Amino acid sequence: MYWNSLNDYLRRHYGRKVYKLALSSGCSCPNRDGTLGTRGCIFCDGAGTFAETGDIPAQMAAARRRVAAKAGSDPRFIAYFQSFTNTYAPVERLRELYTAAMAPEDVVALSVATRPDCLPEDVLALLEELNRQKPVWVELGLQTIHPASAVYIRRGYDLRVFDQAVRRLKEAGITVVVHQILGLPEETETMMAATARYIGVSGADGIKFHLLHVLRNTDLARDWAAGRFACLELEVYIAALETCLRNIPRSMVVHRLTGDGAKRDLLAPLWSGDKKRVLNAIHQAFLRDDLEQGSAL
Repeated sequence: MYWNSLNDYLRRHYGRKVYKLALSSGCSCPNRDGTLGTRGCIFCDGAGTFAETGDIPAQMAAARRRVAAKAGSDPRFIAYFQSFTNTYAPVERLRELYTAAMAPEDVVALSVATRPDCLPEDVLALLEELNRQKPVWVELGLQTIHPASAVYIRRGYDLRVFDQAVRRLKEAGITVVVHQILGLPEETETMMAATARYIGVSGADGIKFHLLHVLRNTDLARDWAAGRFACLELEVYIAALETCLRNIPRSMVVHRLTGDGAKRDLLAPLWSGDKKRVLNAIHQAFLRDDLEQGSAL
């Protein structure tokens, strides 16, 4: 059995466990501020606040407290700008945020989640500059390569934009991580595998797999309630996940095996609310099936 987990990757590079500190940039999103739309992607509930304090040291202190019990002595951290589109602001503002987050000695890398269509040249130049100080990762929310699915989720850009973003980031020496959603309506396991394979040859360094889950107060919730689609059962999700892993290179770092929403807002599938059980089931299946990342290539 083999899959190239993020934990293993970080231990190889830093000799210890590394923890993420989730931070807010206060950035909005072109899919919410009216540039492309106002309702966001179909699965987004808008949780969080765009205008959350930009006091990065305070946010980092709070994030450290959340992981303190498991981090032990002398931990290392990744400063992670997670929610919404964290390059969607004037570059001067982004410089303040990013440099403050990278400044502590125990922060070993900066990770920035964004959209492929929100990487103007001045932001790329900033990321390239900062990457010479500490490693910079950029996470791109591709989700799927299939046009009908992209339209349905209101992604707002086409595949060519993603391809160009990956190329430009790699030319700047940036580590690229790509998000994929498993279980989008009408997508078969073969279609999901095609997306994973595409990501695997895109030039990206890592991948994050997410389960399509339904949260309250989303347009996706209305479609689910109307019976327009059904969420994946756990074993079906695991089978699709294994197929995707077999279709990405052995060297690609797997940053996440599943995603989960806030339990208070989760409508379906309810099994995804027990993250420990889900991860145990995934790991048991990997052992049972002798999962080998890249074996289908």
